[in-house]
Amino acid sequence: MKKVKGKQVILSFVCLVLGFMISFSYQYAKDKATKRNVTDRQWQKEYEYRQQLIEQQKENRKLEEELIEKQQKVQQMEKSLASEKKTYTDLVKEAEQLRMYTGKIAVKGKGIEVTLSDASYIPSEQSATDYIVHEQHVFKVIHELLISGAEAIAINGQRISHRSYIMCNGPVIEVDGIQHSAPFVISAIGDPDVLTASLNIAGGVKDQLVNDNIVVKIVSKDEITLDPIFHTE
Repeated sequence: MKKVKGKQVILSFVCLVLGFMISFSYQYAKDKATKRNVTDRQWQKEYEYRQQLIEQQKENRKLEEELIEKQQKVQQMEKSLASEKKTYTDLVKEAEQLRMYTGKIAVKGKGIEVTLSDASYIPSEQSATDYIVHEQHVFKVIHELLISGAEAIAINGQRISHRSYIMCNGPVIEVDGIQHSAPFVISAIGDPDVLTASLNIAGGVKDQLVNDNIVVKIVSKDEITLDPIFHTE
């Protein structure tokens, strides 16, 4: 009877241990499976995030390329506009210069005044024409001023242009049909030093005029204003 009870106790103990081991194994397997599931979900999430990040980086790179391309187009447009602006500016300047040369607009600037006067002493009436200013004398001065860079010229305040004509009419000269008497003041806008030097060259215009008994006076001016040409036709 005691042996049977001992066997029962041992059997119960074995069953208890076995049950504990089974329970432990089951719980361990369950926990491991749970951890594996959690790890798998985390990995899946990480993979999804990684893929999203890669896609976002691709999109950002594409946007950067588009931005660079648009910036290049903008730079090309800016260069084109700058070139067009310079062209327009040059055209405006050229138009202003043409208007200035043709006498269409008033001009102001530094320059010189060349006064041509008849000789103060005339030996006889027969030789009087040899001691007064003629149109060729005025022409010489104007021609020299133009080739020396004069931008605008006037005679006694009357603006002249490329179409102007000058002719003698007795003791006076006519400029585009308007009569002027001596002294003749020729105003020219340009570099005063250059214009004065061109007239004072040895054997040049001034010496030729003096040899023709013309009184020549050259004065530099800090500012000369010439009105535009007013056509009466």
